[in-house]
Amino acid sequence: MTTDPLLTPMIRKLETHAPLDAEDRAALLALPHTVRTFDASAYLVREGDRPDKYAVLLSGYAFRQKLTIDGLRQIISLHIPGDMLDLQHLHLEVADHNVQTLTSAEVATIPRAAVQTLARTRPGVDHALFVAALVEASIFREWVLNIGRRDARSRLAHLLCEFAARLDAQGLTPGRDYDFPMTQEQIGDALGLTAVHINRTLRALEVEGLIVRNGRQVSFPSWTALRQVADFSVRYLHLGMQPA
Repeated sequence: MTTDPLLTPMIRKLETHAPLDAEDRAALLALPHTVRTFDASAYLVREGDRPDKYAVLLSGYAFRQKLTIDGLRQIISLHIPGDMLDLQHLHLEVADHNVQTLTSAEVATIPRAAVQTLARTRPGVDHALFVAALVEASIFREWVLNIGRRDARSRLAHLLCEFAARLDAQGLTPGRDYDFPMTQEQIGDALGLTAVHINRTLRALEVEGLIVRNGRQVSFPSWTALRQVADFSVRYLHLGMQPA
């Protein structure tokens, strides 16, 4: 069985939540796949599509979004390297949302049938994929709470905390500075706020000493204080191992 280490980020992400044995890992790495590089804002999935491929983000960032009939956008999740961008389409036939690249990104696409077959034949892989889908659902619930019940200051702090915690869990942050990829307009579309409100709130967090910005780089002088403002707990990320 020939394996390709390009899919290693996917393995690392799955093993954040569920155990995989050596044969599971080898089978996942041996999945047939094509790797492409996309510019920022490229569509990877469009609402109404019938996806026959399973996409894995290898580098860069992406987001899911939905549009109202008037063209207003709501960003509903943010994705980092290793994330599976359309896990639900292993079992659902029609896409009900859009997936776009947030930055330039390298994406591996795997035939849907190959992943389905692997999940049926290797219980460890099936369990890991199922847990990954449940964790996605948990994150969606937290985003609903964030937008619906927290004020602007806490919403923004929470988004920053989640981004940092998820990168840390995947070992993607060599230092204490984070390259935050979203524009103020995109942050607003994720938090249900205007770009002007986001700008004002970012400056307020800086004045309070909760964040330090240098271009796209952001750091957190007091992680504990930022978490308190955000009402942030990693519980909903389910970073511990979920046994089969």
